[in-house]
Amino acid sequence: MTSAAARAALDLTADLPVPELEDFYRDLHRHPELSFREHRTAARLAARVRAAGFETAEGVGGTGIVGVLRNGAGPTVLLRADMDALPVTERTGLAYASLTDGVMHACGHDLHVTWLAGAAAALAAGRDAWSGTLVVVGQPAEESGGGAAAMVANGLYDRFPRPDVLLGQHVAPGPVGGIAHVPGLIMSATTDVEIVVHGRGGHGSRPETTVDPVVTAAFLVTRLQTVVSRELAPREQAVLTVGRIEAGTAANVIPATARIDLNLRTQSEEVRDRMLAAIRRMAAGECLAAGCPREPEITLGAAYPVTVNDAETDRRVSDVHRGVFGAGAVFDPGPAMGSEDFPHLAEGKLPYSYWFVTSTPPAVWDAAPGDDPLSRSQHVPSNHSPHFAPDPATVPTGVRTLVSGALSQLSVP
Repeated sequence: MTSAAARAALDLTADLPVPELEDFYRDLHRHPELSFREHRTAARLAARVRAAGFETAEGVGGTGIVGVLRNGAGPTVLLRADMDALPVTERTGLAYASLTDGVMHACGHDLHVTWLAGAAAALAAGRDAWSGTLVVVGQPAEESGGGAAAMVANGLYDRFPRPDVLLGQHVAPGPVGGIAHVPGLIMSATTDVEIVVHGRGGHGSRPETTVDPVVTAAFLVTRLQTVVSRELAPREQAVLTVGRIEAGTAANVIPATARIDLNLRTQSEEVRDRMLAAIRRMAAGECLAAGCPREPEITLGAAYPVTVNDAETDRRVSDVHRGVFGAGAVFDPGPAMGSEDFPHLAEGKLPYSYWFVTSTPPAVWDAAPGDDPLSRSQHVPSNHSPHFAPDPATVPTGVRTLVSGALSQLSVP
């Protein structure tokens, strides 16, 4: 049976200006901006939210925007879209590819902004169908991990209505039109770790007078591969990635230091702490074995919490999504190892639902090898790839998921 919220969502999105929204999406894709530099993107989103009738503020938490639409008694619902791009050189070959050298919307945040702009306009135009308060948030700097916290620190819930519930969504690889819901843990925590190995530099012709930090770093990188395979039980999900090694300035100079940057993905604080203890032990041991003059420096960097959906909130959203898109469109893929700073907006206590909308163009999906969605998903461009190119056909899909999600929480006659 189709719910009142699903019927209202179908009515409110029946006449979406799809070509115009797709043009907006392509424009955002051409002009990506890095974290906390989303000035053009924020201005374009703010203009649309303001035109839809929202009280609109800019510069929240740096470059964030907030729109508020009060529409009588009822719950306060926050809809969020992140706005920043990545330092990735685009290789999609799209006619609307990035015009900014070395910067690309490789994670689909341009699509997120488009979805939010479309949903804000549709909900404002259809305010006779619901009551309550809508808060729409264009968030900066999700990729660097500081945007959500910066908005909260800048008075997000002091200056604007505090939400009863938060909703967010993210584009993902998969056949166009799928909606992934998990009623609980949906995304993992992440922690960046920097290790600096201190050696003793010198001439490449006289290695015996040096302590080579490059060799020590190489041994450490190999040793770190055992943290997951030998320090954790097989039932515990975790990933350790060595994303960067930096050392040296010339081929004939043995440097004084080497830097290793790690990224950890875990699904619990306990596993994270055990991994950090292992990293510290291994780094100290390798440096001791090499005769390094100093112990290694280990610094924790950016971190994201686990993303855990409130089960009842997510059930209400997924039910209305089934009513709008059909039961076959909604699926549960289980927790992902990706991470988000969205939970910072919840301050550890506000309920939220976060879901994924799949977006791989049909021709790309059909050409991928594999007999099932899981195996095919390994062979299509994913988020953060220079080839990641969501199908613009997901523009109306994402607007409808956000509109219907909001209506599942607002008061609908």
